[in-house]
Amino acid sequence: MNAAQATPQTLLLKRDGAVLHVTLNRPETRNAMSLAMVLELREALAGAQADGATRVLVLRGAGGHFCAGADLRDMAGARMKLAEDPEALVKVNQAFGDLCVAYANTGLATVAVLEGTVMGGGLGLACVVDVALAGSGAVFRLPETSLGVVPAQIAPFLVERLGYAEAKRLAVTGGRLDSQAALTLRLVHAVHAAGALDHALAAVLAEILQCAPGAVAATKALMAQARFSKPASMVHHAAEVFSQAALGTEGVEGTTAFLQKRKASWVPQ
Repeated sequence: MNAAQATPQTLLLKRDGAVLHVTLNRPETRNAMSLAMVLELREALAGAQADGATRVLVLRGAGGHFCAGADLRDMAGARMKLAEDPEALVKVNQAFGDLCVAYANTGLATVAVLEGTVMGGGLGLACVVDVALAGSGAVFRLPETSLGVVPAQIAPFLVERLGYAEAKRLAVTGGRLDSQAALTLRLVHAVHAAGALDHALAAVLAEILQCAPGAVAATKALMAQARFSKPASMVHHAAEVFSQAALGTEGVEGTTAFLQKRKASWVPQ
């Protein structure tokens, strides 16, 4: 966030060089995601994208839990407004969907540290980040259908991360996974003992920061497009993307640094 933005009430923000750590900070509710938190997460991302300094955004939760999903009080409040605004529930749900899309589409690298409860919308956020690290005690839940509702905004990202068959299985069973099961399904990319999570995060961040930020953003955009395209249709566009990168500042610096056997300028010294 920049100086013009208000201090967030539901998040803790901490900068460490090019890394912005964003902690969901409603531990009394296991970090249930209120509409206020959704909006502040959007603001935190927008600020990081605009500040010219952030290269990685890390999401985690306070109090030993990542996120218990949507705050049901917001849904109850929206129901009470239906008489005056028939779209009240649609707007609340869509706000979370817009949040997921924004984090999925950002050119910044994103990492989630998943501990304790990872439920509903929290599971959705886990599916949109680039790297998901789980604590060995994390429990993943998709309880919407057991509550008589639909994992509406999460569904596309579940299908993208897990594939249609596994996403559907979890949805119709009100899925519950421990961290090892989540790893087997590739919902998460690694599992570590609780005491080793910070070390594992530091190692991942060091790897990300070896990579050029512009190249990371361009690669993420190219891969996102490739999901819906046949390889043959991508050849010319991919060649153009490669050429632009190779002739750009990062490409020249990266290849020169390699030949000179030194670190590239974007690597922390």
